[in-house]
Amino acid sequence: MINSSNFQLKIQEAPLMEPQLAELERLQTRILNRISKLELSLSTQNNNNNNNLSACDGGDTTEARLSTILRSNGVKDFAFKKVSSDYYDWPLESRRDVLGAASIDHLCKSIVLVNTQAPSNITDCSDCNNSKYYIVVVQYTARFNAETVKNYLYALNDGKIAKKRFNLRLAPEETSMKLTGYGHNAVTCIGMKTNIPVILDEAILRLNPDFFWLGGGEIDLKLGIRTSEFIDFAKPFIVSCSGT
Repeated sequence: MINSSNFQLKIQEAPLMEPQLAELERLQTRILNRISKLELSLSTQNNNNNNNLSACDGGDTTEARLSTILRSNGVKDFAFKKVSSDYYDWPLESRRDVLGAASIDHLCKSIVLVNTQAPSNITDCSDCNNSKYYIVVVQYTARFNAETVKNYLYALNDGKIAKKRFNLRLAPEETSMKLTGYGHNAVTCIGMKTNIPVILDEAILRLNPDFFWLGGGEIDLKLGIRTSEFIDFAKPFIVSCSGT
């Protein structure tokens, strides 16, 4: 038997629940929307962080930094090559092969020289014609001749500076590191800390093909570059300063 009083009560309660349920649904929808927006925001931040991390990983390397410098100065024909840590224990023929160089004559090095007889007022590289330091690019197969550089600089200054004031010697390793920012067997003319005047041995211009290799800023990183583009970039003094 149905209790009419109870039945009536339930009929009256039902309409009262509908507005409450509707309000709960609205609150639930708002909460879900906020959660979705929060998730989207966190996802965007994570993507940005990952992009920034990738940029740092790729942009802070020596290869990336030097590539940027070269490209921004119009150099297009160049390549970097990673080599083994024992690269300098290998014969020149093995180095040629791993780099894909045309010959062992295409393997070059950059050495920092100091003028030990420069006047006391010559302490930096502000005067390219009469600098305290120079960086010379020569072939591994050639023998550097400092006397020819001495004669070249004497003539470059029209004989106004006594020849005895030019005495080019290999700079101490710590001096080279301080000036270039690169350690032993890693020195390159690209991206140096100091704008050291560059001397390019004339023999390198006669290489065929005209694409040579030199240090790339790290001991296990080498840089190959088109000779003409290197000259346009580094604007070196071209001196016949080696023999065989």
